[in-house]
Formats: sequence, C-alpha cells, structure tokens
Amino acid sequence: MYRERRAGRIAGAVVWASRSPAGAAPTRVLPDGCLDLLWSSRSGLLVAGPDRTAQLSRSVPGERWLGLRLPPGTGPAVFGVPADVLRDRRVPLDALWGRAAGEAAERLGDRPTAVALESVAVDRLVAVGGPDPLGCRIAASLAAGASVAATAAEVGLGPRALHRRSQALFGYGPKTLARILRMRRALALARAGVPLAEVAVHCGYADQAHLTRDVRELAGVPPTRLLPG
Repeated sequence: MYRERRAGRIAGAVVWASRSPAGAAPTRVLPDGCLDLLWSSRSGLLVAGPDRTAQLSRSVPGERWLGLRLPPGTGPAVFGVPADVLRDRRVPLDALWGRAAGEAAERLGDRPTAVALESVAVDRLVAVGGPDPLGCRIAASLAAGASVAATAAEVGLGPRALHRRSQALFGYGPKTLARILRMRRALALARAGVPLAEVAVHCGYADQAHLTRDVRELAGVPPTRLLPG
C-alpha cells in the first residue's frame, strides 16, 4: 500500500508512506530530480539521492517506509552535501549528519509521523537559511519547457556556470534534468488520458517514437507500461 500527500511546511515537498505486503513485486521508482529523506522500520533513517534512471526498490514483507520527497534543488541544503555526491545512491543519514542523525532518530522513535519527519528537514533548512533560491528558478524554467540556453539567460548564468550549479543542486546537468522533468510532464498527461501522440507534440518530442524511446531510456520500460490499466 502506498499513499502520498503534499507536505505541510516545505513548499513543493511530498510526504509518502508505504508498507510492503508479502509477495510484492519490486517497485519501479522513476527519476525526478529530487532527494528524499527516508525512514524504514528495518534500516532507520536514509537518504535517497537523485537518480539518472529508474531504480527497482525491494522491501522485505511487512517493512514500513515513510518518506519526505524534497523539491528539486532543496536537498543539498537539508543534507549538507552537493546533490551529485548522492547521485544514484542510498546512504544512511548518519554518514552525512553524524551524531545529529542519531538525535533525529531518537526524536522520531519507532513509529514516526509524516509531520515529525518533515520537521527534521525544516529544522535543518532553518539552520542554514533555507535552500538556494537558484534551484527553484532553474527547475521551474526547465519544467515549463524552456531550453537550457533560455534557462541560463533567465537566471543570469553562462552555460558552464549553469552546468556546475545544476550538478550541485540536482545531481546532474540541466540537459539531464530537463529530460527527466519532460518525461514526468509527459507521463502526467498520458495518465490523464491524453493520447501519446498528442503528449509527444505538447511536450516537445519529435514524435511518439521519440517519446517512447526517451521514456524507455530513463524509466527502463515504454510509457504504456507506466499507465494505469
């Protein structure tokens, strides 16, 4: 069982919870440009870095998960390291926070709530003065379909500087982030019932074949495998 909702205190964040039933198949987690703060009943507090391609998440039967998915560009301020350090990785929180991770675990206990987990991240954001506002601006521009060149001009950076800042904020360069955000935009439209050929045109793919190829490269399966029914 999986459920999610908007977080209450961090704009753009999502809190989610799941429990693994016996015999459950691995869950395909699509890349999204985000970093997650995770709690597992089996493994404790973890950090999920930004993925370049889909990951298959496997859990033991009965394992409970609680997660806070931070919006693109916010994770580095919470975890204290550039996003590319965590790219395609899952690491224990204490590897990043040291003693503070143990204090957070004690605060959460063995049945943490979404509110409590979000509070852990909020406290870190307050302590460092919030996330870099450039991350939100870059992500919003690319999510809206702007080109990398147009995004660089909009935020006042040259191409190399934009690439460096994107690596640190999102875990990969702006071209990769743009591909991932476009895929997610396309899948949202397709799940709403828009035919794939129309989705391709709306999202700037050359054609439906281009959409299918790009989704397969990022998600590991064609878009039809990711749609309900």
